[in-house]
Amino acid sequence: MSENTVFTENAPRRVRSPTLADVQEAAARIAPHIHRTPVIRCTAIDEMVGASLYFKCENFQKVGAFKFRGACNAVLSLSEAEISNGIATHSSGNHGAAVALAAKLRGTSSVVVMPNNTSAVKQAAVAHYGARIIHCEPNEDSRTRTLEAIIEAEGRTLVHPFDDVRVIAGQGTAALELIEQEPDLDIVMAPVGGGGLLSGTATVVAALSPNTNIIGAEPAGADDTYRSFRAGHIIPVGVPNTIADGLRTTVGELTFPIITRHVTDIVRVSEAAIVEAMRITWQRTKLIIEASAAVPLAALLEGTVDARDARIGIIVSGGNVDLDALPW
Repeated sequence: MSENTVFTENAPRRVRSPTLADVQEAAARIAPHIHRTPVIRCTAIDEMVGASLYFKCENFQKVGAFKFRGACNAVLSLSEAEISNGIATHSSGNHGAAVALAAKLRGTSSVVVMPNNTSAVKQAAVAHYGARIIHCEPNEDSRTRTLEAIIEAEGRTLVHPFDDVRVIAGQGTAALELIEQEPDLDIVMAPVGGGGLLSGTATVVAALSPNTNIIGAEPAGADDTYRSFRAGHIIPVGVPNTIADGLRTTVGELTFPIITRHVTDIVRVSEAAIVEAMRITWQRTKLIIEASAAVPLAALLEGTVDARDARIGIIVSGGNVDLDALPW
């Protein structure tokens, strides 16, 4: 593990960061339990953006999202004592389902704190995998206070959605596969909310492909990482306003310094572009992706990233969509 200094609006503190070796160990640990997801191409979309795109399809991952990689690595890393009273987390959906499934694999129980505006399909998935759902208000403070109360009352072990070295290392295994499947990429893109996927991706790409630019994409209606990246310290998201429900949380104290160290840029995109990118992906690739997964392509379609003639890997983060509430 390496160390970073976290600069928040309060005092700085030292935290540990995952290394490439941690990601490689995570890959070996979770290999029997996850899918090695494919990379696909789409000539029509290439022509739209003037680049060669390589879509890493984490919408085909177990629970329908990359989140199972991190949750699986974290839960499998826990001792028997740590799982004796069960696991708890907060989530807008995909991480909750991932923790619930990972807990089931370990033979323990799980509780997931979820905002009361979470989509019905994501709540149903979390319940399906066996977690008990506790609702909270749709803001960061309510999530945190509700989760802390559950942990104190029931003695459960926290598996944080992104600010956990084991989770970040697990998320980084998607990029590890991508670099193996498609080496020599000019750019790797991932959406960013709490930053677990982007920081894990950056850890891997910076180590294995140092000439590759790493770009995070974020909704303009939840642009805390964009603003934080430029300010040099974390600026909380406040009240997010975006269809990309997986990206409504503030970047983490552990993920942020990894992002500032390795990521080339953070770009933000409009809601209209997110919906259009989601629609184009459905129509042209026949992949079902959720709004959060469409954000990197939205950045390319809006021209906020210079993609001309580049080879670009995009981690398609998930495909859990409420088919009764499509945005078109």
